[in-house]
Amino acid sequence: MKGLTTVLRIGLATVFVVCALGLTSAIGAQQPAAPLPGQTSATSPAQPEKPPPPDVFSYNPEGRRDPFVSLLFRGGDLKPSRDSRPDGLPGMLISEIALRGILKDKTGFVAMISGPDNRTHIIRGNDKVYDGSVKAITADSVIFSQDVNDPLSLVKQREVRKYLRATQEGK
Repeated sequence: MKGLTTVLRIGLATVFVVCALGLTSAIGAQQPAAPLPGQTSATSPAQPEKPPPPDVFSYNPEGRRDPFVSLLFRGGDLKPSRDSRPDGLPGMLISEIALRGILKDKTGFVAMISGPDNRTHIIRGNDKVYDGSVKAITADSVIFSQDVNDPLSLVKQREVRKYLRATQEGK
């Protein structure tokens, strides 16, 4: 039995060596021998050709959103710098306005608002602000018509309500 295992081991080792030699000779046969320096070979491969330049890429949106427009701040939500806006009520954004009170006079309702300048301003219907105008003033809220500056939006104006009391905003 001992003799048989020894013969099997020698046979397997021989098969392994023969396979290894055959594999290395096959690899060596695939790679052509490099010509010596100063010696030219008629069978040497020609210089590889340069690949053609890639086509010029251009972006075609075809109804898709602009990938460079922020998803956090869409068109109407972008705040222009304070320096580029006029002072007072015409320079206030609707998002910066806080409603402080509503009064009734002989012409209708009048609202008291405060803005980023921490001053109180009086507004009436049809007064202009930087990104819209006052549409109406009711007993408990001010309704603004805000201009939407978003090229992807189908709506060019939206209605924004500022309530006198914060509890009514959730309704």
